[in-house]
Amino acid sequence: MIKYTGVMKKIVLEELTSPGCQICRRFEEFWHTIEKDWPHVVFKKIDVTTSEGQGIAQKYMIFASPGIIVNGELFVTGGFDKEKFVQKLKELS
Repeated sequence: MIKYTGVMKKIVLEELTSPGCQICRRFEEFWHTIEKDWPHVVFKKIDVTTSEGQGIAQKYMIFASPGIIVNGELFVTGGFDKEKFVQKLKELS
């Protein structure tokens, strides 16, 4: 993984998960392998079965897990592309 060394702005990364979601687990595992390179990213995992999670699912119209939200904008639902995700972090940094 290439470490981004430019000036970094704070990024809020939210993951809306559901119990037993394997794609959610894979995203979290991937995130934890690269998070050291992104110290300015604040990661928050939100369970869809909570009232907060239900509100987020409704707000962003998320019907598939995981729902990945970056800086208040829905990035993707139901899966993720590692390269596109890292590129998004670079664009926002």
